[in-house]
Amino acid sequence: MLGAKNLTDASEYDTDVLFYGVPWEASSTWGDYTGVELGPKQIRLSSARYSTYLPELDHINVEDHLTFGDVGDVTINPHNVPDTVGNIEEFADKLWGSGKFLVGLGGDHSVTYPILKSLTKTGKKVGIIHLDSHYDNNEEFEGDKYARSTPFKRLYETEGIRNESMIHTGIKGPRNKPENGRAAKEAGAVTLTINDIRAQSDLKAYANEIYDMASKDVDVVYLTICSDVLDFAFNPGGPVDGNGLNSYELLTMIYEFGKRGLCGMDYVEVYPMQDANQNSAHFVSTAILYVLAGHVQGGHHDK
Repeated sequence: MLGAKNLTDASEYDTDVLFYGVPWEASSTWGDYTGVELGPKQIRLSSARYSTYLPELDHINVEDHLTFGDVGDVTINPHNVPDTVGNIEEFADKLWGSGKFLVGLGGDHSVTYPILKSLTKTGKKVGIIHLDSHYDNNEEFEGDKYARSTPFKRLYETEGIRNESMIHTGIKGPRNKPENGRAAKEAGAVTLTINDIRAQSDLKAYANEIYDMASKDVDVVYLTICSDVLDFAFNPGGPVDGNGLNSYELLTMIYEFGKRGLCGMDYVEVYPMQDANQNSAHFVSTAILYVLAGHVQGGHHDK
């Protein structure tokens, strides 16, 4: 990923940033929207096109400040959901133990639950900025409690996650159901809709307000991005959701989050088979670099 050092067989992780893939698709919750397990591969392939230089952000070259390593992919068992969830958690245990900045490449959104369950085992209290069109907090989907539509329900139930510092951001549209909004409210989580974002005259200031909510009474803040927080015009390789953020708005917000301080992030729900030009997979590199640029420029790391 982005020219990272290959750490798949490394006995220790000696880079500042660790990329890893979670090529997992649990229950498909709608029609022929499948193939998300190919996301990590296509994201990595697409990243070969890019440097780490961002002239629009004070001419920062991120690799002048951070070293990158790629530890490969979690082992997936497509015939056993609980086994795969356990594999993701165990894989993440070693990564969080390294103290590095982690960047996960999904996979569907169900992968965020075991990643963050692992993080709580470090003893840190966790706040979450969740960028998405949808709450993904269903109790289950056709008996599967680990489906892509359920991870935040599982996280509400996880000791070490401060629900009041879980900020569902960008929520919109009729693919949500009334019980989703009720579940978030009952858990104490915060809902910020697309209209809340669009009502702001200063998006950078609002991003900092979001971070303030996520960081209250916790030790670390984690960022999880579902591709469909973007309007489908900017996300052809993701779920079809209109009335979303444009790419500038998303990048502006996550850069501010990076400046304030994150322990890691994931980017999920990229469907290469839906995207003739792989636009959505290409965009992931830019999103990650904006977060890492913020991480550096916020003073959280420098060589």
